[in-house]
Amino acid sequence: MSIRDRFQEIGITHKASSNLAAVAIVNNQKALHDNAGYHELKSRIHEGLLNRMDLAVMENLPQERLMTEIKSLVERLLIEEHTPINDTERLRIIQDIQHEILGLGPLEPLLADPTISDILVNSHRQVYVERRGKLELTDIHFANENHLRKIIDRIVSRVGRRVDESSPMVDARLPDGSRVNAIIPPLAIDGASVSIRRFAVVPLKVDDLIRYKSMTSEVAEIINGLVKAKCSILISGGTGSGKTTLLNILSSFIPHDERIITIEDAAELQLQQPHVVRLETRPPNVEGKGEISQRALVKNSLRMRPDRVIIGEVRGAEAVDMLQAMNTGHEGSMATIHANTPRDAISRIENMVGMAGLNLSAKAIRQQICSAITVVIQASRLPDGKRKILSIQEITGMEGDVITMQEIYTFERTGVAADGMVQGHFRATGIRPKFAERLRVHGYPLRDEIFDPSRRYE
Repeated sequence: MSIRDRFQEIGITHKASSNLAAVAIVNNQKALHDNAGYHELKSRIHEGLLNRMDLAVMENLPQERLMTEIKSLVERLLIEEHTPINDTERLRIIQDIQHEILGLGPLEPLLADPTISDILVNSHRQVYVERRGKLELTDIHFANENHLRKIIDRIVSRVGRRVDESSPMVDARLPDGSRVNAIIPPLAIDGASVSIRRFAVVPLKVDDLIRYKSMTSEVAEIINGLVKAKCSILISGGTGSGKTTLLNILSSFIPHDERIITIEDAAELQLQQPHVVRLETRPPNVEGKGEISQRALVKNSLRMRPDRVIIGEVRGAEAVDMLQAMNTGHEGSMATIHANTPRDAISRIENMVGMAGLNLSAKAIRQQICSAITVVIQASRLPDGKRKILSIQEITGMEGDVITMQEIYTFERTGVAADGMVQGHFRATGIRPKFAERLRVHGYPLRDEIFDPSRRYE
């Protein structure tokens, strides 16, 4: 989008009226503190910028220089306005106009806050954020519905996607990897809605999860061995439970000499290895053609000589191709899935294989699952907002037509403290897993005390 287009978006529908110059200074001061007055002032500054800036020249300026030029001009225009504002208010107007031209408008301050993990725009009047697992209402808002829609268009156009009445839902991503979902009328009754799942600029590491008590060092030792011994892993959990973060951390254990192919609806994984090829699905175009599904990408990835295939989230018929890949020389592959328990995750995989339209019996599908997946890791966000690994379960085989599983590690909840924090501890179940022998053969033996059920880890 050109600088000229960015300028035309500022203020959206607010135009300076002919009699504003006659308004008393004291009224201007009061108006600045309400929404209408603020946007009137910003609109007048916008008009002044359009009259004074050479937009053709601005197109060729680096962003840092452009921000400086905008700041200088806005300060000059504010002086000419004769509106008595303090330094804080002056800085806010300068930053807002810079954000409107070069960023995502009112969302920019939220995106700059590292403590925010989710930004939830319910409408142009209401924006919530999540900090430390808790939702908070902000004082951020957009000028009107049209303003919010233009910000949405700016987000999705960056990744070659669109949102309009014929395609009112879209998944996209921001340059920092944050995941964006937008939905507009007629599906969103009260106006456009945006959900942004933030990701840290510096990805979390396993030591961070241990420090946050999301897992123990013993759990980290187990998953490190599982990844390096090329055991296929399925990460299960609900929305916001930390599945993608955990998948990033598991992938950090993959040796740097392996070729990794990632497949996602909206690319958000932040793998640190040097040999990574990232694939992303494509939605249909205006004519309803040109869609590239995850299943097509999984099939194509097998022709790309991968050592590991990582699927951001399994949600459809691509499950059958994932299982076949894991069973035909691509061990050590990983994926996430929405499910409340490891057993539910296996059932969902079975249902997704059925969506592929293959004429397979339930027993044949379950045998494929047993052969492909070694471990299911259950992640969860607890009521106090903390995220933890609740369970590590091993798939051991089949008894009759039923897949058998055994739990190796668990987080045992014991109660809730007076401040609402969930109390509990990690512990082993006492079962030594079958995969322990595989890890030993690959050079990653597990210590016996890891499986001692009498040991508690807070």
